Amino acid sequence: MRHTISVLVENHFGVLARVAGLFSARGFNIDSLAVGETQDPSVSRMTIVARGDDRILDQITKQLNKLVDVIKVQNLSETDMIDRELVLVKTDASADKRGNIMQIVNTFRAKIVDVSQSCMTIEVTGGESKVEAMLTLLSPFGVREVVRTGVIAMARASELTPPARSKAKKSVKKKAKSKATV
Repeated sequence: MRHTISVLVENHFGVLARVAGLFSARGFNIDSLAVGETQDPSVSRMTIVARGDDRILDQITKQLNKLVDVIKVQNLSETDMIDRELVLVKTDASADKRGNIMQIVNTFRAKIVDVSQSCMTIEVTGGESKVEAMLTLLSPFGVREVVRTGVIAMARASELTPPARSKAKKSVKKKAKSKATV
């Protein structure tokens, strides 16, 4: 089973090595790992994608929570989540192939970010199925190189009504009651 785990950690040196070490010590391979600062520069978010059974994932989650620098661990696979990956693809692109490649790029809402006489570099962002479909369609043209950032993910918002709006309604009701009692 595939799991996407979000780990909020203190932004210190060595934290990434300790987290990755937990996975390797238990024979749990990491398929994707993306790390970056959050809105707070002292906190980083790790998005880890790995495959394994629920028992091993539960053990790793408990071990992650024991690390001093770990703030929060969340298994996003159990929630409704948004996940994306950025991929750069360098493909052969002779003059006679360019029109077909550009058609594929436009279909997937990707971008051509570099062009030379013999190749093109394409940027595509999206979920795993979109990225894999585009790579499959580009492979007959000759894919020279692929660079992937790794998956980033976050849980979707659970409420449709913004919290500020609901607070405003409550304060209006309180004001109406206080005026009625005066």
